[in-house]
Amino acid sequence: MKALILEQYGQFCYREIEKPIPGARDVLIRVKAVAICGSDVHGYDGRSGRRKPPLIIGHEASGVVEAVGGAAAKFAPGDRVVFNSVLYCGECAYCRSGRFNLCREGRTFGVSCDDYRQEGAMCEYIAVPERIAYRIPASVSFEQAALIEPASIALHAVNATAVRLNDTAAVFGAGAIGLMLLKALKRSGCGRVYIVDVDEAKLEIAEKSGADRCIPANRLDAVKELRALTGGNGVDLAFEAVGVNETFNGALASLRKGGGLTVLGNVSPKLEFPLQTVVMNEIRIAGSYGCATEYETAIDLMASGRLDVSDCISATAPLAEGQQWFDRLRAREKGLLKVVLLP
Repeated sequence: MKALILEQYGQFCYREIEKPIPGARDVLIRVKAVAICGSDVHGYDGRSGRRKPPLIIGHEASGVVEAVGGAAAKFAPGDRVVFNSVLYCGECAYCRSGRFNLCREGRTFGVSCDDYRQEGAMCEYIAVPERIAYRIPASVSFEQAALIEPASIALHAVNATAVRLNDTAAVFGAGAIGLMLLKALKRSGCGRVYIVDVDEAKLEIAEKSGADRCIPANRLDAVKELRALTGGNGVDLAFEAVGVNETFNGALASLRKGGGLTVLGNVSPKLEFPLQTVVMNEIRIAGSYGCATEYETAIDLMASGRLDVSDCISATAPLAEGQQWFDRLRAREKGLLKVVLLP
């Protein structure tokens, strides 16, 4: 089969490798679409240290079941599926409680770090345990289905946050996750949702997606604007979907007393923040990592048309052209959100 392999940082090779053989309880999936995640880009150039070459990158994928192992019973050849980005064990205390994202033995597809190496989905075929696969209906395209994973991440963050009816929320970061947070927060009953980013092309998409106000942080003081929009009090909730000091502290400063900050972004391994502000204003800070049981919810919302992710897809291209799209994403091309590669 053909695969896009990160041979060294900043350089891919599209070449033939051996096709995987499914284990007894595995399904062999012919990959139809695989999206480029922001973390893939950060790994591609070596910034994160979590994509050590050589490696097949990619964890946001969908496809068709090609074959099943002898003990696999949930799927049959021809079924349209998507699979969890985390290869969880299914047996530890976290898995038994449905917190698959916290699995003690969990491995993310397309990651190679100090702790483990797990080949990803930027290839023609991938074998995965049937327990992590989910059936998708014909009404959801393979390209849309490749975004079920990031949609699940947004849903998990909202589920992990105490959202109350008519809350005001600010989302820092208008990338694909930020846009999906916007959609999920609107579905969860937030009265007003504001989006902050430096890319005005992305903010235009957010405005069309229902943001109550888009704030270009390259031209305006985002915290000042948010406080003006809330009568000087600050927003009830803030979501940080970038993971750098500037956006983290901006999100923190935009909150009212007693507000809550949910952090999804993790570009930077460490951040600095004003401890006294957090303590004296009783700010709640929660981390949100990956997703747990939100895959089924995301599939249902997409299938019913209640969650439209088509505006997050900027381009589709053959897998063989992956190098140029990684380079364009790395260069932060204006308005470029999700790129979906087609093996």
